[in-house]
Amino acid sequence: MKAEYDLTKLESRKNPYANKLKKSVTIRLSEDIIGYFKGMSDETGVPYQSLINLYLKDCVQQHRKVDISWQTEITKP
Repeated sequence: MKAEYDLTKLESRKNPYANKLKKSVTIRLSEDIIGYFKGMSDETGVPYQSLINLYLKDCVQQHRKVDISWQTEITKP
C-alpha cells in the first residue's frame, strides 16, 4: 500500500444509488399498528421500520387506494 495516493486525476460521478436512498420522516402511528409490526419483526428478524417500509412500497407498486369512508356504528336500544 502506498503512503500517499494522487486523487487529482479522479473524475467525479453521481452516486448510482442516490435515488434508492431513504429519507427520514416523523410520522405518528397508533400503538396497535406499531405493536403489530414489532410482532412481525420478532417473528421474522426484520426491523419493524423496514417492514412498514416494505408494506408501504407494496401498496405503491400495487396502486392500492385507501378507503377513507368512515363507517358509523348504529347502536340499537
